[in-house]
Amino acid sequence: MPNALTRRLEEYTVLTDADRDELARLAAQSTRTIPPRRDLIREGDAPRSVYLILEGWACHYRSLSDGRRQTVDFAVPGDLCDLNLFILDRMDHSIGAITKLKVAEIGRDVFHRVVTNYPNITTALWWQELVSKSIHREWIVNVAQRSASERIAHLFCEMFLRLESVGLTDGFSCDFPPTQGDIADATGLTAVHVNRSIQALRARELVILERQKLTIPDMMALQASGLFNPDYLHHGRLGRHTDRHRHLQSLRDGTYG
Repeated sequence: MPNALTRRLEEYTVLTDADRDELARLAAQSTRTIPPRRDLIREGDAPRSVYLILEGWACHYRSLSDGRRQTVDFAVPGDLCDLNLFILDRMDHSIGAITKLKVAEIGRDVFHRVVTNYPNITTALWWQELVSKSIHREWIVNVAQRSASERIAHLFCEMFLRLESVGLTDGFSCDFPPTQGDIADATGLTAVHVNRSIQALRARELVILERQKLTIPDMMALQASGLFNPDYLHHGRLGRHTDRHRHLQSLRDGTYG
């Protein structure tokens, strides 16, 4: 099985065997284990590496001086934590471990070599960054415009599909370790409000959430409940691109239809 990073990038462009070998080497770079509820890197720190999530869940967050916190994204296996880390002088946010984390640290020189010598990987990384920005825009809309129940339904849909794209779902289920407090930080709600909203989704038989496992009995119904449109994740981009290429090729060959 390809590693999660390879599966993630293959959503966006075709990779060669050499590309996949290089991505496997990246995933085998110097690794670290971070205990749950500890920071991988903090706001104000000087970053020295790009972090690749190998195992576990993390979150990107900002804290206010009075202790309030806003989570601006979750990070799961296959995610590179901000490709611009290696050019920033200081972190403008923190990255914390939700669960026990295993990460690969990719140094500046290694990363520069890869993007210089492997154009397919570079293209895929550009796509990943564009999708990351798209996700951030959607999270802003989620917090600003959707109701509490819609926010949580939307979050469940997104994270399930992100995990599914790297092979980390089992049928209609996936691991979902964030606590109700974590969900509150990500959706701009109180933990009490999160609890009530999840109970409402359960009562409608849209989700089953127990023992850190999320099951979605009816994805289409949950998507409708959360006003969720998966297009912003661009998971079908490569398939659409490949289908269009084949269509144009068949037209040129006179074989279409």
